[in-house]
Amino acid sequence: MGQAFGCVQVEQSTVAVKEQFGKFSEVLEPGCHCLPWCLGYQMAGKLSLRVEQLDVRCETKTKDNVFVIVVASIQYRAVAENAADAFYKLSNTKAQIQAYVFDVIRASVPKLELDTVFEQKNDIAKGVENELEKAMSTYGLEIVQTLIVDIVPDAHVKRSMNEINAASRLRVATNERAEAEKILQIKKAEGEAESKYLSGLGIARQRQAIVDGLRDSVLAFSENVRGTSAKDVMDMILVTQYFDTMKEIGASSKSSAVFVPHGPGAVRDIATQIREGLLQADSASK
Repeated sequence: MGQAFGCVQVEQSTVAVKEQFGKFSEVLEPGCHCLPWCLGYQMAGKLSLRVEQLDVRCETKTKDNVFVIVVASIQYRAVAENAADAFYKLSNTKAQIQAYVFDVIRASVPKLELDTVFEQKNDIAKGVENELEKAMSTYGLEIVQTLIVDIVPDAHVKRSMNEINAASRLRVATNERAEAEKILQIKKAEGEAESKYLSGLGIARQRQAIVDGLRDSVLAFSENVRGTSAKDVMDMILVTQYFDTMKEIGASSKSSAVFVPHGPGAVRDIATQIREGLLQADSASK
């Protein structure tokens, strides 16, 4: 109804293009405007000034012959002062922006290896943005931001990369596990060595205590009983211990049978063997 009376309304963040008899006249700002149709005025169209986003998927090849899909996100808007250029000079804005993105990406990515593409994606985005700014500024468009939002290698390449990464991590885990087992073995060996050392020290002290006890007993007996030598007392003590041991073996219900030579001569031999063993232990402990 408003156009029938020559009035049009332009919304906020929008501009309208005014023509007279098919020729560009002016850009209409947001608000209400009078376009008397009888004088040949009409509104050719409207142009949004809001930021728009275009996602471009570009397939290309890297320097090491890996096919990747690079996804670029282009944020752009029309400049109000150059709205006429944006309205008249571009017939398909999105298709023409996409063509420039393809050109830049396919010129830069093939110079880089796959790992470098991931590392330098910001540089690639900056290159696309610079090229678009130079090209689109003449058409009344402003490039707000250019982002490389995703880099997707071929599925086989991605699987191979994951396998390489998994193998590397498995190798590190295996080395760590081997180091842990090595430390456990070292600690175990150190513990066994310490245990054996303490056990030997205890046995040596035990034997030393036995020798000291026997020596004190012999000295005390020799002093209290005249006419006896240390050898006689020692033989008597050893024989007594021998018979005590035989008694304990016979009294124990869980002991096995032990056969040893028995008789006066055998007792003398046993006493000699025990005495020599104790003397050797005493010498070794010193």
